[in-house]
Parts: sequence; structure tokens; C-alpha cells
Amino acid sequence: MKAKIWTVNAHRFMSNLVIVVMLVAVSCVAMFGVNFVTSSTVVNGVYYSGDEKSDKITLMINVYWGTEYLDDMLKTLKDNDVVTTFFVGGTWAVKEADMLQKIVDAGHEIGNHGYYHKDQGNLSAEKNNEEIETTHKLVKSLVGVDMNLFAPPSGSYNKKTVEVAKSLGYKTIMWTEGKDTIDWRDKDSELIYSRATTNAKGGDFVLMHPTEATAKALDKIIKTLKQNGLKITTISENIGQN
Repeated sequence: MKAKIWTVNAHRFMSNLVIVVMLVAVSCVAMFGVNFVTSSTVVNGVYYSGDEKSDKITLMINVYWGTEYLDDMLKTLKDNDVVTTFFVGGTWAVKEADMLQKIVDAGHEIGNHGYYHKDQGNLSAEKNNEEIETTHKLVKSLVGVDMNLFAPPSGSYNKKTVEVAKSLGYKTIMWTEGKDTIDWRDKDSELIYSRATTNAKGGDFVLMHPTEATAKALDKIIKTLKQNGLKITTISENIGQN
């Protein structure tokens, strides 16, 4: 009889424990916006990584300048049979429509990087909408692409930014912690290489820009990531977006 009572109590304890864990998980989602549904890191609606259980990694290339280095970067990507994601600014796209078309023709994914490279975190909902939607319409008119990924310039965003982006059909994308090459500041190809590859893992979003040093380091970065068993791909594939 005692054994039977103990078994019943044990089942009740385990049932209660499962309920408590579920309530804690739901509370975390409500309070912090943490996503437990996928293996991506999503905080407050913002993606910081893709599928961490996979071998996928993305070189997210943000473009507002540096057109003169893009041909070399595109050649390197092609030579290594790699496609990735370019986030483009509106003012750049207006001036460099031919280069934008080259990127699209090479099979790369195009994301939205705002129109004027403004500090989105200090903008109203209306201005956030203007930055994203104007760039969307522009890129659509130039190359026929309906973008759905938004990378806030300088990594600056607020709650309104994320809400507006979502209302426009966008996911907000940030780079993975520790995976900013800071190539716009540090024009050292070896340093850029080290930042891109050290402790690189599945799901990472590696931030870079079209600079001379980045173009020089890119082939070595790609080869090292591949040698470490990682597959370089787009943000959409990395997060499992259809």
C-alpha cells in the first residue's frame, strides 16, 4: 500500500513539475520575448542568430557605400559557390542600381537596411515606417524583389522599429554577439578574418561591409568556415524561413 501511495505521489509531483516548467516558459516569452519554438535566438522579436543546432552560418553584408569593392567580393563568393544576404540602403540603391542588379543576378538574398541610414532607435513609428517602406518600394521597383528582412542601421532600434517592421511583413535582424567584424573602423584584413572566424558556430550572423580589407579577407574567411564544417547561406535559410 505504501509503495502504491508513493507511486501516486510521484506521478503527481512530475505532473506538477511539468506544469511549473511550462508556466515559467510562457512567462519568459511574455516578459522577455524569448523564442522557445525554434533553435534561433529571438529576443523581443529580433533575430540574433539562426538555427544554432545546424551547420548554417551567414555573412550579412550591409551596404551603404563601398561599391568599388563589391565586384571583387561577388567574384570571391561565386568562386567559392556561396550565396549570402546583402542588406542595402535606399540612398545607395538609387545611385547603384546596376550593382544592386548584379547582386540579385548572382543569386544573393536582398534585405532592407533603411533609406537614409538613420538611428532607427530614436525615430517615431511614422519615421521608422518611412525608412523601411520607402526602401522596400524602391528595391521592388529597381530589381523586382519583395524584401522581408530588416537590419537596423548601426544596430539601433526600439520597440516601435520592431513593431513597424513586423506590420510591413519584416523580420528584424541583428548580428550575433561577438560576430561584428567592425571592418568599417578597423581596416586590417587579419583582424577582420579573426573576428569572423574565431569560435564561429552554427546559426551565427557575421556582420561585414564592402571595404578593401574585407574584400581581401573574404576568401580566407569562407575557406576557414567551410573547413570547420559550416555552410555559408542566406539569413532566410539560416532561420528556416520559407
